[in-house]
Amino acid sequence: MKKWFAVIGNPISHSLSPFMHEKWLSELEIDASYIPIHVEEDNLEEAIMGLKLLGCSGWNVTVPYKEAIIPFLDDIDESAKGIGAVNTVVKTKDNRFIGYNTDGFGFIKSLGPINLEDNILIIGAGGAARGIVNAFKQGGFTNITIANRTAKNAEKMIHDLQIGHFITLNEAEAQLNSFDIVVQTTPQGMKNQANTLPIQLNKLKEHAIVADIVYNPLVTPFLEEATKYNARTINGLGMLVHQGAIAFSYWNGVYPKSEDMIDRLTENLGGNYVNR
Repeated sequence: MKKWFAVIGNPISHSLSPFMHEKWLSELEIDASYIPIHVEEDNLEEAIMGLKLLGCSGWNVTVPYKEAIIPFLDDIDESAKGIGAVNTVVKTKDNRFIGYNTDGFGFIKSLGPINLEDNILIIGAGGAARGIVNAFKQGGFTNITIANRTAKNAEKMIHDLQIGHFITLNEAEAQLNSFDIVVQTTPQGMKNQANTLPIQLNKLKEHAIVADIVYNPLVTPFLEEATKYNARTINGLGMLVHQGAIAFSYWNGVYPKSEDMIDRLTENLGGNYVNR
């Protein structure tokens, strides 16, 4: 039986995953297909049962089902347990369905070479921040600081993941020259959000890595500001591509040409893409 993979979500029409995976399958001459599936919220359980019964070899999960899917899986990997969210489902040889989360690892891979001793500032304490912090922890990084508008969410994340410490946004601005990597995980900077900066960057360390998980626009106001201080800037497109590439490798046993895909999407990206 020909293999097939999918991405489920609502909405799903703007997902870039089918384009990426179909290209990779073709380039590697793998006889398989990848399709987007729109799932209404009331039909999630039935949709998962259908994927299993119809022999889906694995699928990606995007909003709003990353948490809701967990009860319908046989188990979840440590990458998902720490954050309570799944973005990739893998079918095992004994027909079990295991949930993973590749978002954080995809983000770290997008940064390129970094050191375990680097001081890392995470701005924001939502689901994306949680996934990234969890991946840093699993990767052996220990110097992690969380800056957020309110302490409650940040302190809960720190408690749950057992890593990091909290500072206010004002404290982050004052201490900015002590950080080697600064990661902006809030929605600020997206095309439908106000073009305000979560923190001012005038004290940014020269040649620091500054990343924004937003990729539409490719250059957010945060990244544009960071370039004024000789930072190495990274947008969210690398995270998008690498999280998909990691999922692809789980399903097919080979890592696709992710850098080529980043270049291709950078040239062609348009429209209000909001999904994986």
